[in-house]
Amino acid sequence: MPLTVDQLTGYVERGLDADLARWFPGGPRVDVPASTRPVAPFLAGLPRDAAAALAAFDRRVRSGTLPGVLDVADWSYGFDFAANGCRILDSDHETELSDDDVWSVGADGGGNYYVVLTSGRVAVWFHEEEVIEAHTQYDSLDVFVWSVVRYHAVRAGVLDLAAVEADFRALGQPGVLEPQLGLLASLS
Repeated sequence: MPLTVDQLTGYVERGLDADLARWFPGGPRVDVPASTRPVAPFLAGLPRDAAAALAAFDRRVRSGTLPGVLDVADWSYGFDFAANGCRILDSDHETELSDDDVWSVGADGGGNYYVVLTSGRVAVWFHEEEVIEAHTQYDSLDVFVWSVVRYHAVRAGVLDLAAVEADFRALGQPGVLEPQLGLLASLS
C-alpha cells in the first residue's frame, strides 16, 4: 500500500528521533544561540498539526539533538529576513510577505531557505529572486522533514534510493518531484 501524506502527520514528534538514530547516530549537532528568534509567535498562527510539528522540530533544534547533516544551522534557523535586508515575495512574484508569514527551518546549501508558511506548507525561498516558488512546496513540515531525512540518508549512503523512491513518488510532493530542482532530481 502506497504511503500517504496523512500517514506522515505527527512524524516529527513520533518518528524523527528513531530515523535520526538509525541513519545519523554520530557527528556534529545543530547548535543555535539562545538569542535565536522565538518560534512561539509564529506557532500561534499555524493550523494545529502544523504548529505541533514545528514546535516539536523547534525543541529538537534548540536542544542540540538534531544532526548537522540536515542543513539546519545557526544562520538558517529562524532566519530574520527583514533584519538581513531580504524581501520575501509570494509565489505570484508580486505579493510581499514578512517574517510573520514564514519561518525558516534550514537551507539547501545554495543560499536558499526552506520556510514554513502560515498555511503549514513548506516551500523554498530562492535568494536570488527573493521569492517563494510554488513548485517547491511540501504539504506539511512532517512530510518535508520525512523527505529531507531520507534524502540525506541516501546521499550519505546509509539508505538505498530504491528503498524510498516509490514512497517519494506516492507522496507526490513538488519539492521532491520537480524535474530540475526536486530532491529526486539531485539524487539522479
